[in-house]
Amino acid sequence: MGAIASGLNSVAGGGSLISFPTLTVGLGLGEKIANATNSVGLWPGSIAGGLGFANLIEKTGHHLKVLFLPTMLGSIAGAFLLLNTSNETFKRVIPVLIFLASTLLLLQPKVKAMVLKHEKVVPIWLGFVLQFLVSLYGGYFGAGMGIMMLACFSLYMDGNTHELNAVKNWLGLVINFTCSIVFFIKKLVLWQPALVLACGAMVGGYLAARFSQRFNPNKLRFAIAAYGYVMGSFFVWRALVK
Repeated sequence: MGAIASGLNSVAGGGSLISFPTLTVGLGLGEKIANATNSVGLWPGSIAGGLGFANLIEKTGHHLKVLFLPTMLGSIAGAFLLLNTSNETFKRVIPVLIFLASTLLLLQPKVKAMVLKHEKVVPIWLGFVLQFLVSLYGGYFGAGMGIMMLACFSLYMDGNTHELNAVKNWLGLVINFTCSIVFFIKKLVLWQPALVLACGAMVGGYLAARFSQRFNPNKLRFAIAAYGYVMGSFFVWRALVK
Protein backbone atom coordinates (compact mmCIF):
# COMPACT_ATOMS: atom_id res chain seq x y z
CA MET A 1 0.00 0.00 0.00
CA GLY A 2 2.75 2.47 0.94
CA ALA A 3 4.79 1.56 -2.15
CA ILE A 4 1.86 2.14 -4.51
CA ALA A 5 0.82 5.39 -2.83
CA SER A 6 4.33 6.85 -2.83
CA GLY A 7 4.90 5.67 -6.38
CA LEU A 8 1.88 7.68 -7.49
CA ASN A 9 3.01 10.65 -5.40
CA SER A 10 6.45 10.61 -7.02
CA VAL A 11 5.21 10.95 -10.58
CA ALA A 12 1.79 12.56 -10.19
CA GLY A 13 0.24 12.91 -6.76
CA GLY A 14 -2.89 11.38 -5.35
CA GLY A 15 -1.24 8.47 -3.59
CA SER A 16 -3.41 9.19 -0.57
CA LEU A 17 -6.36 8.01 -2.63
CA ILE A 18 -4.88 4.53 -2.15
CA SER A 19 -3.59 4.73 1.40
CA PHE A 20 -6.19 6.93 3.11
CA PRO A 21 -9.24 4.76 2.22
CA THR A 22 -7.26 1.69 3.27
CA LEU A 23 -6.67 3.20 6.69
CA THR A 24 -10.27 4.37 7.13
CA VAL A 25 -12.23 1.56 5.49
CA GLY A 26 -9.75 -1.30 5.75
CA LEU A 27 -8.46 -0.66 9.28
CA GLY A 28 -11.47 1.27 10.58
CA LEU A 29 -9.49 4.31 11.75
CA GLY A 30 -11.17 7.65 12.32
CA GLU A 31 -10.65 10.18 9.53
CA LYS A 32 -8.42 12.58 11.45
CA ILE A 33 -6.26 9.79 12.87
CA ALA A 34 -6.07 8.12 9.45
CA ASN A 35 -5.05 11.39 7.81
CA ALA A 36 -2.34 12.06 10.40
CA THR A 37 -1.03 8.49 10.19
CA ASN A 38 -1.06 8.69 6.42
CA SER A 39 1.00 11.91 6.37
CA VAL A 40 3.60 10.45 8.73
CA GLY A 41 3.78 7.20 6.78
CA LEU A 42 4.20 8.74 3.34
CA TRP A 43 6.75 11.52 3.85
CA PRO A 44 9.75 9.12 3.60
CA GLY A 45 8.52 8.30 0.11
CA SER A 46 9.03 11.95 -0.88
CA ILE A 47 12.70 11.64 0.09
CA ALA A 48 13.03 8.54 -2.07
CA GLY A 49 11.19 10.22 -4.94
CA GLY A 50 13.38 13.32 -4.65
CA LEU A 51 16.51 11.16 -4.83
CA GLY A 52 15.07 9.34 -7.82
CA PHE A 53 14.70 12.65 -9.66
CA ALA A 54 18.04 14.02 -8.39
CA ASN A 55 19.52 13.94 -11.89
CA LEU A 56 16.90 16.47 -13.05
CA ILE A 57 16.95 18.97 -10.18
CA GLU A 58 19.58 21.30 -11.68
CA LYS A 59 17.18 23.23 -13.95
CA THR A 60 14.37 23.81 -11.43
CA GLY A 61 16.10 23.35 -8.07
CA HIS A 62 16.59 27.08 -7.43
CA HIS A 63 12.84 27.38 -6.84
CA LEU A 64 13.16 25.31 -3.67
CA LYS A 65 14.66 28.20 -1.69
CA VAL A 66 11.87 30.57 -2.71
CA LEU A 67 9.03 28.13 -2.10
CA PHE A 68 10.27 26.55 1.14
CA LEU A 69 8.74 29.17 3.47
CA PRO A 70 5.21 29.28 1.96
CA THR A 71 5.26 25.48 1.80
CA MET A 72 6.06 25.12 5.49
CA LEU A 73 3.65 27.84 6.62
CA GLY A 74 0.82 26.49 4.46
CA SER A 75 1.31 22.98 5.77
CA ILE A 76 1.18 24.14 9.40
CA ALA A 77 -1.97 26.15 8.71
CA GLY A 78 -3.60 23.17 6.99
CA ALA A 79 -2.73 20.83 9.85
CA PHE A 80 -4.33 23.13 12.42
CA LEU A 81 -7.34 23.57 10.16
CA LEU A 82 -7.79 19.79 10.19
CA LEU A 83 -7.52 19.70 13.96
CA ASN A 84 -10.09 22.42 14.52
CA THR A 85 -12.76 21.90 11.85
CA SER A 86 -15.05 19.20 10.53
CA ASN A 87 -14.18 17.35 7.33
CA GLU A 88 -17.71 17.55 5.91
CA THR A 89 -17.48 20.92 4.15
CA PHE A 90 -14.01 20.22 2.80
CA LYS A 91 -15.14 16.88 1.38
CA ARG A 92 -17.51 18.77 -0.89
CA VAL A 93 -14.69 21.05 -2.08
CA ILE A 94 -12.13 18.31 -2.80
CA PRO A 95 -13.60 17.18 -6.18
CA VAL A 96 -13.73 20.77 -7.42
CA LEU A 97 -10.09 21.39 -6.49
CA ILE A 98 -8.89 18.17 -8.09
CA PHE A 99 -10.86 18.71 -11.32
CA LEU A 100 -9.49 22.25 -11.53
CA ALA A 101 -5.90 21.12 -10.98
CA SER A 102 -6.23 18.33 -13.53
CA THR A 103 -7.65 20.72 -16.12
CA LEU A 104 -4.85 23.21 -15.51
CA LEU A 105 -2.30 20.45 -15.95
CA LEU A 106 -3.98 19.13 -19.10
CA LEU A 107 -4.02 22.61 -20.63
CA GLN A 108 -0.59 23.52 -19.23
CA PRO A 109 0.96 24.88 -22.48
CA LYS A 110 -2.12 26.96 -23.35
CA VAL A 111 -2.54 28.28 -19.81
CA LYS A 112 1.11 29.26 -19.57
CA ALA A 113 1.06 30.94 -23.01
CA MET A 114 -2.04 32.90 -22.04
CA VAL A 115 -0.57 34.03 -18.71
CA LEU A 116 2.72 35.02 -20.32
CA LYS A 117 1.11 36.86 -23.23
CA HIS A 118 1.92 40.28 -21.83
CA GLU A 119 4.68 39.41 -19.36
CA LYS A 120 7.92 37.51 -19.70
CA VAL A 121 7.53 35.76 -16.35
CA VAL A 122 4.74 35.22 -13.86
CA PRO A 123 5.45 37.35 -10.73
CA ILE A 124 7.22 35.35 -8.06
CA TRP A 125 4.76 36.58 -5.43
CA LEU A 126 2.02 34.71 -7.32
CA GLY A 127 4.01 31.50 -7.13
CA PHE A 128 4.52 32.16 -3.40
CA VAL A 129 0.76 32.57 -2.84
CA LEU A 130 -0.18 29.56 -4.98
CA GLN A 131 2.31 27.34 -3.16
CA PHE A 132 0.96 28.48 0.21
CA LEU A 133 -2.59 27.53 -0.85
CA VAL A 134 -1.51 24.15 -2.22
CA SER A 135 0.43 23.47 0.99
CA LEU A 136 -2.61 24.50 3.05
CA TYR A 137 -4.60 21.88 1.18
CA GLY A 138 -1.78 19.36 1.60
CA GLY A 139 -1.57 19.87 5.34
CA TYR A 140 -5.32 19.47 5.64
CA PHE A 141 -5.89 16.42 3.47
CA GLY A 142 -3.43 16.07 0.60
CA ALA A 143 -5.00 13.79 -2.02
CA GLY A 144 -4.27 15.42 -5.37
CA MET A 145 -1.74 17.81 -3.82
CA GLY A 146 0.95 16.75 -6.27
CA ILE A 147 -1.31 17.37 -9.26
CA MET A 148 -2.08 20.86 -7.95
CA MET A 149 1.60 21.64 -7.47
CA LEU A 150 2.47 20.51 -10.99
CA ALA A 151 -0.35 22.63 -12.41
CA CYS A 152 0.83 25.72 -10.50
CA PHE A 153 4.50 25.11 -11.30
CA SER A 154 3.71 25.20 -15.00
CA LEU A 155 2.78 28.88 -14.66
CA TYR A 156 6.17 30.07 -13.46
CA MET A 157 8.74 27.30 -13.90
CA ASP A 158 10.57 26.34 -17.07
CA GLY A 159 10.93 22.60 -17.45
CA ASN A 160 9.18 19.43 -18.55
CA THR A 161 7.01 17.26 -16.32
CA HIS A 162 9.98 15.25 -15.03
CA GLU A 163 11.91 18.39 -14.06
CA LEU A 164 8.88 19.83 -12.28
CA ASN A 165 8.43 16.51 -10.48
CA ALA A 166 11.95 16.88 -9.10
CA VAL A 167 10.88 20.04 -7.24
CA LYS A 168 7.44 18.70 -6.36
CA ASN A 169 8.81 15.72 -4.44
CA TRP A 170 11.05 17.81 -2.17
CA LEU A 171 8.28 20.31 -1.44
CA GLY A 172 5.88 17.42 -0.85
CA LEU A 173 8.37 16.21 1.75
CA VAL A 174 8.26 19.60 3.47
CA ILE A 175 4.45 19.55 3.54
CA ASN A 176 4.07 16.03 4.92
CA PHE A 177 6.97 16.30 7.37
CA THR A 178 5.80 19.66 8.75
CA CYS A 179 2.19 18.63 9.30
CA SER A 180 3.44 15.31 10.72
CA ILE A 181 5.17 17.22 13.51
CA VAL A 182 1.87 18.93 14.37
CA PHE A 183 0.00 15.62 14.31
CA PHE A 184 2.69 13.98 16.43
CA ILE A 185 2.46 16.72 19.07
CA LYS A 186 -1.33 16.34 19.11
CA LYS A 187 -0.97 12.55 19.47
CA LEU A 188 -3.03 11.68 16.41
CA VAL A 189 -0.56 9.19 14.90
CA LEU A 190 -0.81 5.40 15.12
CA TRP A 191 2.78 4.27 14.71
CA GLN A 192 2.36 0.66 13.59
CA PRO A 193 0.47 1.39 10.35
CA ALA A 194 2.61 4.53 9.86
CA LEU A 195 5.82 2.48 9.92
CA VAL A 196 4.38 -0.09 7.51
CA LEU A 197 3.44 2.73 5.13
CA ALA A 198 6.89 4.31 5.47
CA CYS A 199 8.75 1.11 4.55
CA GLY A 200 6.75 0.64 1.38
CA ALA A 201 6.87 4.37 0.60
CA MET A 202 10.66 4.50 0.40
CA VAL A 203 10.79 1.66 -2.13
CA GLY A 204 7.84 2.79 -4.25
CA GLY A 205 8.84 6.46 -4.30
CA TYR A 206 12.34 5.82 -5.65
CA LEU A 207 11.45 3.15 -8.20
CA ALA A 208 8.55 5.15 -9.62
CA ALA A 209 10.73 8.28 -9.94
CA ARG A 210 13.40 6.42 -11.88
CA PHE A 211 11.02 4.41 -14.06
CA SER A 212 8.80 7.38 -15.00
CA GLN A 213 11.74 9.15 -16.68
CA ARG A 214 11.53 6.66 -19.54
CA PHE A 215 8.20 8.15 -20.64
CA ASN A 216 7.62 11.13 -22.90
CA PRO A 217 6.92 14.11 -20.55
CA ASN A 218 3.94 15.32 -22.60
CA LYS A 219 2.35 11.88 -22.58
CA LEU A 220 3.03 11.66 -18.86
CA ARG A 221 1.29 15.03 -18.38
CA PHE A 222 -1.83 13.70 -20.12
CA ALA A 223 -1.69 10.49 -18.06
CA ILE A 224 -1.41 12.46 -14.81
CA ALA A 225 -4.33 14.70 -15.79
CA ALA A 226 -6.46 11.65 -16.66
CA TYR A 227 -5.61 10.13 -13.31
CA GLY A 228 -6.71 13.38 -11.69
CA TYR A 229 -10.12 13.16 -13.34
CA VAL A 230 -10.49 9.62 -12.04
CA MET A 231 -9.59 10.85 -8.56
CA GLY A 232 -12.08 13.69 -8.77
CA SER A 233 -14.84 11.31 -9.87
CA PHE A 234 -14.03 9.05 -6.93
CA PHE A 235 -14.42 11.91 -4.48
CA VAL A 236 -17.72 12.95 -6.08
CA TRP A 237 -18.99 9.40 -5.65
CA ARG A 238 -17.65 9.32 -2.08
CA ALA A 239 -19.47 12.56 -1.22
CA LEU A 240 -22.73 11.29 -2.72
CA VAL A 241 -22.82 7.92 -0.97
CA LYS A 242 -22.10 9.34 2.49
